[in-house]
Amino acid sequence: MRHRRPTKRTANARCANIPIPPAPRPLPMPTTPDMDTWESALATHDDRAAALGLAIWLGAEPTFTDRRSEAPEWLYLADGGDKAARAGAMLARLASEAGGLVLRTLGRQYAGEPRPRWSVGLYQRREGTIGWVGPPDPLLGGKVSPAGSLTDFAAGLRAACERRDWSCRSWVGPGPAEHRLVFRLDGLPCPDPEADERLLRARIDAAPIPEAGLVDDLAAEGLHLLVLRGEKLEADDETCLPYLELPAIRDVGQYLGLLEIVGTEAASGGLRGLVLTGFPPPVDSSVAWMTVTPDPAVVEINMAPARNAVEFHDWVRSLFQAAESEQLSPCRYHYNGDVTDSGGGGQITFGGPAPETSPFFLRPWLLPNVIRYFNRHPALSYFFTPTCVGSTSQSPRPDERYREAFDELRLALDLLDRQEQASPALIAASLAPFLTDVAGNSHRSEMNVEKLWNPGLPGRGCQGLVEFRAFRMAPTPEALTARALLFRAILSMLARHPDREPLVDWGPLLHQRYALPHYLKEDLQRVLEELAEAGLGLPEPVPRHLLNDEDRLIAEFELGHARLTLKRALEFWPLAGDSAAAERSPSRLIDSSTQHVELCLQEADHTRQGSGRWRLAAAGWRIPARHEPEGHDNLLVCGIRYRAFQPWRGLHPGLAPQAPVELWVSDEVTSQAWRITLHEWKPDGGGYEGLPEDIQESRRRRRERVVVESVALESCAEFRDPPSLAVTPYGLDLRACPQVR
Repeated sequence: MRHRRPTKRTANARCANIPIPPAPRPLPMPTTPDMDTWESALATHDDRAAALGLAIWLGAEPTFTDRRSEAPEWLYLADGGDKAARAGAMLARLASEAGGLVLRTLGRQYAGEPRPRWSVGLYQRREGTIGWVGPPDPLLGGKVSPAGSLTDFAAGLRAACERRDWSCRSWVGPGPAEHRLVFRLDGLPCPDPEADERLLRARIDAAPIPEAGLVDDLAAEGLHLLVLRGEKLEADDETCLPYLELPAIRDVGQYLGLLEIVGTEAASGGLRGLVLTGFPPPVDSSVAWMTVTPDPAVVEINMAPARNAVEFHDWVRSLFQAAESEQLSPCRYHYNGDVTDSGGGGQITFGGPAPETSPFFLRPWLLPNVIRYFNRHPALSYFFTPTCVGSTSQSPRPDERYREAFDELRLALDLLDRQEQASPALIAASLAPFLTDVAGNSHRSEMNVEKLWNPGLPGRGCQGLVEFRAFRMAPTPEALTARALLFRAILSMLARHPDREPLVDWGPLLHQRYALPHYLKEDLQRVLEELAEAGLGLPEPVPRHLLNDEDRLIAEFELGHARLTLKRALEFWPLAGDSAAAERSPSRLIDSSTQHVELCLQEADHTRQGSGRWRLAAAGWRIPARHEPEGHDNLLVCGIRYRAFQPWRGLHPGLAPQAPVELWVSDEVTSQAWRITLHEWKPDGGGYEGLPEDIQESRRRRRERVVVESVALESCAEFRDPPSLAVTPYGLDLRACPQVR
């Protein structure tokens, strides 16, 4: 898809009618709180949310990487190396602390992958314990058993079914050391395996997931198939590790009853270890199901939804501690000191105790309100986003797709407004087409509603859930909890009354103004003020964790009577290729060669002599900085874009790299001037000896890449006005500027 870049005149015309409210009052930035203060803030938030009479449960998908490793599985591959072992060790620690039963089910399977990814999970009662009396999983110390004990275990399972008057049938399976048993709970007879070939189906972990999804058609008819096999760890040994594949049982009580039978008979049969595999377990408000799975470069944890903020924070802290015990990190420090998240993001999900009690269904206007509110506040889309952002990212906004979709979305919201009580099916069908990426993938959207009300997604499509995906992985448990609280408070506020405000057509302003951290922070502060006005304000220290964007800071230093701050701004990298072809690939090729840096020049004295005293330039071209006087002492803000390197495949093949970039600042009042050289790597051209060991070393490397020199004021006299193509209302694009000779 080709996009015409509007001229400056056109861009200004489209943006002229968009109201930009004044800057909010700066929020205090307190010191790091003690845990009592933090827990008090969580309890206060829970009390305020509960007062609305609407249960909003919250979950998350934290991801962790080995930031010290450059092995493929910790850089770009989904699996391999020691990833499975370290993920298992994490789960074992969580299980030993919190109890629960280890279950090994199937993970996701993506295009080009021959088999489903592994998934190991923890199944717990929310109140009490599962009461498992059987042998443990090997992660918890389970060991191999004599091969003959599998026969005794299979016989014990059949006898237990018959004692309960369940109809059942058992036989030796087609695989080596395999036993199968099918039972019914309704008293109807079980078919002979020769009469129903589905009873001889392959194990679900031995075949690709069907295109229609993982479905247990036998269980849907009341036939529950158990597949028991033994896996030899050594060819000549007479022992094996028992695996039992469990069927898809929808009722939690029935499933727990089956687990009781399995555990009792496995213990009676003398098994020393048992691996429980098969279909995912049933979940309702009485149980919690958490999984650990592989994803490119990371281990991903799919948390069970927490009932409140206190419970959420407790679980998140345990996850971070388990990851740290395996030397896994929520972030990555790059050679040049840049900081990014783990690489897997940190999505947050909201719903209710049950699908029918989802806040998105009890308040049918909630999801339309969310779409409108996020449209008005770009900080909610961009402040916490990963490095890759924009229309070709994995979390695009609805207004980043294409013009026709935006116009139709406005109509869809208007039509929903006319409904007195929109059904879950109507809400999902009306809005889901607009909550996708440019290729129509509903999983890659800022708001993922594929589990809201989606009958086409077997087993998990109608849960009343909305997942918010525009999150980089948070660096601490408190930061992740703060983000979840922010969005939960917003949902609570928006659930009160329908919102009839029209969508804002931001035009080019969306990617120009809100690429800069200064305006993102202003917008986020405005959201916090609106929450406070609605009686849902987030108590300290939550705002401090929300507003912390230190990972974007490159360097800051004094220049005479001013402080210059350089931050990494957002850059909306384009896809290098067509989006349809990218859908068939496990990864997307983007052109990431453009860097975007924000310059903020803040006067340190209070002379208020006006912004005219300062002159800024980059690579020989004057910078059209914006003067932001509201709430500030002569603050100048601008963005600088440039090509940092030559990509092996990307856009503009004739454009050479422009790094390092020389920036110039002069003070006309004091006749002082400075040259600031921004390097991508070490200024002396040498290489770094290994990755940064910690955040302090990362900061030091970022700071040393910026070289500041005092120069004569006369050296700033020859700078020229840049061409119009290079200028936007919020900065300068050096890629469109000829090289100054």
